[in-house]
Amino acid sequence: MEFNQFAVNDLMYITNRPPLVFTEGSGMWMTDHNGKRYLDYLQGWAVNALGHAPQCIQDALVAQSKKILNPSPAFYNAPSIELASLLTANSCFDRVFFANSGAEANEGAIKLARKWGKKNPNKAGQNRFEIITFDHSFHGRTLATMSASGKPGWDTIFAPQVPGFPKADLNDLASVESQINERTVAVMLEPVQGEGGVIPATREFMQGLRALTEKHNLLLIVDEVQSGMGRTGKLFAYQLSDITPDIMTLGKGIGGGVPLAALLAREDVACFEPGDQGGTYNGNPLMTAVGSAVLKTLLALGFMQSVNDKGAYLSAELLKLSAQYGLDGERGEGLLRALKLGKNIGPQIVDIARDMHPVGLLLNSPRPDLLRFMPALNVTVAEIDQMITMLSAVLDQVINHSAASKLA
Repeated sequence: MEFNQFAVNDLMYITNRPPLVFTEGSGMWMTDHNGKRYLDYLQGWAVNALGHAPQCIQDALVAQSKKILNPSPAFYNAPSIELASLLTANSCFDRVFFANSGAEANEGAIKLARKWGKKNPNKAGQNRFEIITFDHSFHGRTLATMSASGKPGWDTIFAPQVPGFPKADLNDLASVESQINERTVAVMLEPVQGEGGVIPATREFMQGLRALTEKHNLLLIVDEVQSGMGRTGKLFAYQLSDITPDIMTLGKGIGGGVPLAALLAREDVACFEPGDQGGTYNGNPLMTAVGSAVLKTLLALGFMQSVNDKGAYLSAELLKLSAQYGLDGERGEGLLRALKLGKNIGPQIVDIARDMHPVGLLLNSPRPDLLRFMPALNVTVAEIDQMITMLSAVLDQVINHSAASKLA
């Protein structure tokens, strides 16, 4: 297959893409149109929880496609019931609404919180609608979820913003409390800010936030689109802090590569009425059958322990690299980690790693001074070692070239 620049120009331009067409994937590996293989540490931005084309997803898709694809959300279907039951049985939540993307799930969480605020007004009888979110957060690309996000510059791209999302600072409880007023209905956060640079909320902050929201009769919403589904070493990241949120959103890993997301709520918060929420493809049996296959794999005996073991191993190896090259350390939870570079060389590293021969390495730099690692949860130790070896070679090239340039 040849790369045809004119043909790809038929696609709307939304991001800078390298001149590659990926044609196959298996586990931690992808193959492009020239037959070159790449070790993939993006995995669709933490989407492919079990790697590319895992057997359990292949089996689920084939089996369900022979039965029924989409009877419409106006009727029950067996795979969605099964997945909802698995989710509620393994979390603190009672009700589930399925969606197609994390942004859609977060949009639903915002609607649900505002609906609850209307049913639970302030002392003056007024609706409560404001949701406190955080600087550097990322909740999606709809107008409301972009407004909820704290991504720099997003307040002007599609102005005016949707109002009602005052911002606080992660891990600063006083900054949250300062934003609470008679209009506040909820606090919404990512337990680990992924796009913001893999910044975990501390256990103490999460526990303090839960106490603060209960004190003021506010909902606590955890956006686990990136951190959920085993990514942090727990099935859900809120479990790291031993708290009970009111609402949770899931996406990415829940579908293992197919478009699936979920909005979960506790019984006393699940106040949607007929007509409030819906979606043509939401909860269809083809996607939810995949979700069940993924979740059952994560729940298998020993799987989560292996995530923790490999997360600790990856952390240790990144710290060795940091010490070797004079970088600024690493951070993260489980198999969602970042290497702090200390200088704005991330995009350069990404390009060089991808273009390595005979095998390329796919990395992500959400901020120019760090790299983010989101491998499949069943990545092997050998694949971690191979990535570290390849990244070391890239760092040699980038850092030594930089040092040589300064001496010239």
